[in-house]
Amino acid sequence: MKTYYTYLIKICLLPLVFALVACGENYVPKPKAYLRLDYPKANYTTSNLDVPFTFETNLLASKIKLKPVKAPTNSYGINLEYPTIKGTIFLTYKAIDGNKKNLIDFLRDAQNFTQKHNIKADAIVETVYENPNKKTYGMFYEVAGNAASQAQFYITDSINHFLTGSLYFKTKPNYDSILPAAHYLQKDIKHIMETVRWR
Repeated sequence: MKTYYTYLIKICLLPLVFALVACGENYVPKPKAYLRLDYPKANYTTSNLDVPFTFETNLLASKIKLKPVKAPTNSYGINLEYPTIKGTIFLTYKAIDGNKKNLIDFLRDAQNFTQKHNIKADAIVETVYENPNKKTYGMFYEVAGNAASQAQFYITDSINHFLTGSLYFKTKPNYDSILPAAHYLQKDIKHIMETVRWR
């Protein structure tokens, strides 16, 4: 009988001991977090591609692929791949054939392409770019939210040349996790726009 009471006391005291030991600190759940990503300071070099324009590209874009496009004539695709960031800036150059309809079509296509991201984007911020000395005029679009592309742009001299570009990552869109990389590559896109020189 004594053993039964001793056993019963132990069973009743055991939860009390656990409760006293566990009450040392309050548990606070931690919010979801992402790795802090730091990227090296951008070092730029002038492109040396057989296309009708030059621009400066970040050395971090260690893979540059030039792809001729069949139509329209004198058109090129250029992929600037950033393997360490898993991002790519896709550039497309189109020659303007001398009539304004061609230019209007290119402008409409570039603007419509950006607007297709409205479905997933939280916001699209437009920034006008003009440099009369270099004969470069265009628009930069920063896309916020879980859209497929985080930045788009076009730039032209309004007479002979038209260049568009967009930024994509090789990952499922999650704006919070790719935001540091997106900001880094958006600066590269702006630098491309600022350094374009037509040939």
